[in-house]
Amino acid sequence: MRFRLVMSLLFLPLAMGLLATTSVASAPTKTRHAHAARSTSPSNVWYEIFVRSWYDTNGDGIGDINGVTAKLDYLQSLGISGIWLMPINPSPSYHGYDVTDYDGINPQYGSMADFERLLAEAHKRGIKVIMDLVINHTSDRHPWFLAAQRPDDLHHHWYTWATPGTNLAAMGATDSRAWHATPDGRHYLGIFAGSMPDLDYDEPEVRQAMIDVGRLWLSKGVDGFRLDAAQHIYDDFESQKNDRRILDKNLAWWSAFRRGIDTVNPHAYLVGEVARESPEEIAGYFHPFDAAFDFPLAQRLIDSARTERNDGLDDLLERSDALYRKASRRDGVDAPFLSNHDQDRVMSQLGGNASHMRMAAAMLLTLPGQPFVYYGEELGTLGRKPDPDLREPMRWYRDPHGSGETSWKTLNTADGPNISVQAEQRDHHSLLHFYRTLIDWRRQVSALRDGSVRAFRTGHRQVVGWALTDAHEHVLVLHNLSAQTQSIELHGWSFTAMQLHTDAGTAIANGRLIMPPYSSAVLR
Repeated sequence: MRFRLVMSLLFLPLAMGLLATTSVASAPTKTRHAHAARSTSPSNVWYEIFVRSWYDTNGDGIGDINGVTAKLDYLQSLGISGIWLMPINPSPSYHGYDVTDYDGINPQYGSMADFERLLAEAHKRGIKVIMDLVINHTSDRHPWFLAAQRPDDLHHHWYTWATPGTNLAAMGATDSRAWHATPDGRHYLGIFAGSMPDLDYDEPEVRQAMIDVGRLWLSKGVDGFRLDAAQHIYDDFESQKNDRRILDKNLAWWSAFRRGIDTVNPHAYLVGEVARESPEEIAGYFHPFDAAFDFPLAQRLIDSARTERNDGLDDLLERSDALYRKASRRDGVDAPFLSNHDQDRVMSQLGGNASHMRMAAAMLLTLPGQPFVYYGEELGTLGRKPDPDLREPMRWYRDPHGSGETSWKTLNTADGPNISVQAEQRDHHSLLHFYRTLIDWRRQVSALRDGSVRAFRTGHRQVVGWALTDAHEHVLVLHNLSAQTQSIELHGWSFTAMQLHTDAGTAIANGRLIMPPYSSAVLR
């Protein structure tokens, strides 16, 4: 694995800064730690959990649903508003993205009663729960697909089968072979793997079956869905990547799904995985969805933190915000993130640099919309592909064999005992406390959640900023990405008062904002 982690960086004052958050409204009494004076407003921050790696309550080494319930207080202390559970349906794989029963719970994770208890306990704490909905394809062990291999069975038409003129060498939209052979020599479509045969959404029975799946889980109290491979319902082949007709068919299906589940819960939150390269390509999905993950912005955030330069980040943010607001007719709709279960973890992408990690977090959590945090990100967990190494056990204790630690997988990363909840809870200068502080900022300042964006061009390549305006507030967010103190001219702008900052050396003097290295500030 190609990365370097210098553990002492986690404790350098330059990397950590002072975590004080200064509120003009509460002066002269200053709040040092976010949990000391929390707002009652939601943060609109979501937290992605791989249940298998989260927390084990029955000693079998595998995380379970009761483990998610057991750690709700931790999540509440972090300040998040909702959790996204990676697949919890029965599946033959460790990851669960090949479902064998859409109506059930993976028995390794627990029972339906366990899940219903989780929903009840989460909702008591004001935490929403969305599920991964994996309906582009099923498992090749799903009863539907097993039955479909008989041409006279009803389910045969639920999948796509090759005909005599089919190009069996065609590449799929995910850069792998699209067609796979059955033992008797027939071929079926599966753009992710042979173990994941694609469903055919031109079949009305397939559409109705999946709307019924959505309705079932919403009726149990689920608050919405993360829609896996949302762009690939019809986008099957490499040749279809930029075909407008394929996009229109995808959007038509998801609009039908939206109408179908609205009969149970018209407020269900739908966020789609649309791994496209520009905000223009993503914007169309804001009609059927509440949001789509902002992949272009994620890459730009990490690049900016790593290079310590604003190379068009503010322009991209302003353009994206305008496109998404136009498509959805609402403010604060973006779903920004830094990394997820399919990508190298943020700390690894940043080469173990603690200062860069903090700046990436600060930028993410001062963006409007509903940011997503991948479990362990708040600790600085490392992880590079292959995929299982991105999904390693959550570290609760300094001792990796502590009670509740999952052991389904051997730890391959270089994380030491200090990259654990136990260690970082006790260190008020830790990354964990930094995340708590930033998330609490969102609870205090509504414009950080719901504001429209205007780029703030400082003339400093190592500073990035954006003005945010909602019905209640008008604030300016600024980040010094560099190791040098920066002085930013404020004349001509209406921002004159400091509201929040990460470093006690931040100050306004003579119409200029003085920002210490690797610091962030919110002005009003």
